[in-house]
Amino acid sequence: MADFIETSNSKSAVRELANPIADISDFSAIVQSVIDNNPFGCTAYTEGGVSIAGVVKNREHYIAKVVFEDVAGERAGNLSVKCPSVSAMNDAATVILADTDLSAAVGGNPVRDEGNDTWYCQLKCHDATSDIYYVTFTRTKVRISGYENDSVLNTVETWADSVSALA
Repeated sequence: MADFIETSNSKSAVRELANPIADISDFSAIVQSVIDNNPFGCTAYTEGGVSIAGVVKNREHYIAKVVFEDVAGERAGNLSVKCPSVSAMNDAATVILADTDLSAAVGGNPVRDEGNDTWYCQLKCHDATSDIYYVTFTRTKVRISGYENDSVLNTVETWADSVSALA
């Protein structure tokens, strides 16, 4: 029987944020700034004959939270809706808040609970050394995964230190 032979040494690291990212606008701005400004020095590459930018969104989802309060202000129910984009999350929340049949079925008035919304966006990054790694943002942490060279960690960490919301 053949043995598995290690071919790489993939690492991961996580930064727990001292405070959650305040709002979806700040979150989106941080993610977009990495894509637009490429602070990690990522390089474009070709895969399967297709040119790919050095930093691209790999996957993302956003969860809006809505609570339903009865006439006494007590929680009668809650609803979470997972969406593929920020705009879809906001649109879905708007529809939920306006749905009187849903409110009647739950037995309370809907209130958006933005403080408990959750956000997830993973970026796929291609290092100049051809290392592909991922930087994942959530409201409460930033994770770097799949990197082999410690210089990747150092570069991302130096950048994160310069972003006040990622302290």
